[in-house]
Amino acid sequence: MKTFSASIKIARPPEAVWSVLTNAARYSEWATGIHRLEGQIANGEVLQLFTNSRPQRPMALTVNGLVPPKTFTMSGGLPLNLFRGDRTFTLTPQPDGTTEFSMCEVFSGLLEPLLGRMLPDLTPSFEKFAVGLKQTCES
Repeated sequence: MKTFSASIKIARPPEAVWSVLTNAARYSEWATGIHRLEGQIANGEVLQLFTNSRPQRPMALTVNGLVPPKTFTMSGGLPLNLFRGDRTFTLTPQPDGTTEFSMCEVFSGLLEPLLGRMLPDLTPSFEKFAVGLKQTCES
């Protein structure tokens, strides 16, 4: 299974980071590469993600595993789970009142061995996402 991840320390408590991270309507203001994100980040909700590279072709992502203000996952892919991506966001409170933000995406499914090889390295875009979240939360 192909996996990408990034993490960053944010000088804000988890509740403050959570309020930014779960405000889908404002993602385009700080999340590099995201043209817009439509829908509510809530368990079972289906979001429509429009990227800057494909602003006319949204990806449907289902929110699951949401536990405020700790974690949630956005999942999407091909029918019958032939190829699936599960992107998990996690906020871990630190003793000094800051938050460790991490995100990890795991690709799986019957076609993952083939399609996974075609995926570019998502680490740089994950790192930019983390920096954008940090800057927004700390400003």
